[in-house]
Amino acid sequence: MTLKTWLAASAPLAEDPAIRYLRVGAEEWRRLAEDVAASGGRLLALWGQDATAGHPAVFAAYHTAAGLWVGELRRDGPESADDPYPGVQDLYPFAGRMQRAIRDLQGLRSTDPDLRPWLRHPPGEAYEFVRVEGDGVHEIPVGPVHAGIIEPGHFRFSVVGEKVLRLEERLGYVHKGIEQRFVEFDALDGCRLAARVSGDSAVAFSWAYCIALESQWRARIPRRALWLRALALELERVANHLGDLGALGNDAGFAFGLAQFSRLKELVLRATETAFGQRYPMDWVVPGGVARDLPAAAAAALDRCLADVVAESAVLRGIYDEHAGVRDRFTGTGTIAPELAARLGLAGLAGRASGQAHDLRADLRYAPYEELRPAVCGAVAGDVAARVAVRFDELLESCRLARRILAGLPAGDSRVAIVPPASDEFGIGAVEGWRGPVLVALATAAGGRIRRCHPHDPSWQNWPAIEHAVIDNIVPDFPLINKSFNLSYSGHDS
Repeated sequence: MTLKTWLAASAPLAEDPAIRYLRVGAEEWRRLAEDVAASGGRLLALWGQDATAGHPAVFAAYHTAAGLWVGELRRDGPESADDPYPGVQDLYPFAGRMQRAIRDLQGLRSTDPDLRPWLRHPPGEAYEFVRVEGDGVHEIPVGPVHAGIIEPGHFRFSVVGEKVLRLEERLGYVHKGIEQRFVEFDALDGCRLAARVSGDSAVAFSWAYCIALESQWRARIPRRALWLRALALELERVANHLGDLGALGNDAGFAFGLAQFSRLKELVLRATETAFGQRYPMDWVVPGGVARDLPAAAAAALDRCLADVVAESAVLRGIYDEHAGVRDRFTGTGTIAPELAARLGLAGLAGRASGQAHDLRADLRYAPYEELRPAVCGAVAGDVAARVAVRFDELLESCRLARRILAGLPAGDSRVAIVPPASDEFGIGAVEGWRGPVLVALATAAGGRIRRCHPHDPSWQNWPAIEHAVIDNIVPDFPLINKSFNLSYSGHDS
């Protein structure tokens, strides 16, 4: 089938023509995945649900040229939940881990061969890492407990000398059960939990949640509120890029970079707190709009802060580019070529640094980005230097967007009341966070309770890519490579 045929067979989700819904059988499930992949479409998320949410099912969300598509494969008919559904790991390599997570959480098994647990860590049970054999090969286990304050993750290196032949990750050590926690919330309050899936992406997750809720409740959000949400999202991107640029300099032995970018990040966080009431705006994006309007004095201070960030980061970029030691550590390290990035489904900033020019702000043009028209920043080298360059470019672009929002903020309300319908509903929200595409799938019951909510962090797509990026590099470069992606343990282990 062609995408045009699938489009004709689909129905708009929550009356939104940009999001299409298809209920498919097992054969169609596989064929849909094949046709989306053949057309250059991307898998955004894969998740399951059990009978407690109404019926066992597996869901997939795709980003296609025709918009977002959601496929549902029910497992409560002649093909029972005990029968394996067609796996898609050969088409989307990172899907294997999501399929293993579905098996752990809902007991639904795919036909793909890797049946090792992913989120479950039974005490005393040995995990079968893939072994590399040969003369001089030895293993270096790192984690799950680390020397710093990062969350736990296990990294098993197979090396010869200091050269890495293979890396295998194991995550899921702090799986928090957020999906089950959501069902204890009223839908109007669920945004608070969504914002805490991964604290560095609070705005992206809470906005995606609100999009999912507002679309199914047919709510019309004020234009001013949408612009204020975009302002918070761009400030979240600015703060994270500043923090990462400093940390990457430090990992390259350049402590001056850490000091300067940490100082700039602190200025942004203070201005954010003045504007939104929180350094990390976990309670800013709420159903119907934003928690409060933006004071004029805070807006002016924010604009001055961003102007300073633009000026100082330009100077610091020149220092990074001209510093021989930093260049030597960044260039050619942790490379993922565009062809491999496309095959792995590398997403977000890391993908754009490897020639994958995908950005939901530009691709989907959800409000207000259809007016703001952000530039998509990218590179093709795919190494640490490229990921640093994309951070610098996106930092400046986000400052430009934020200052444009401040200069042209529409008049009107910043929040409206929204009312739940008298029926069960289902919706999808997708937002391009600083790390990549954040997606929330939300099902609500009549009266406004949450039946099911699945939050998806782009780290699911990108953690497997680090296993490829580190090959043929030396072990001491792993912290630098890992930081150049800066993926979320918390979002992955939600």
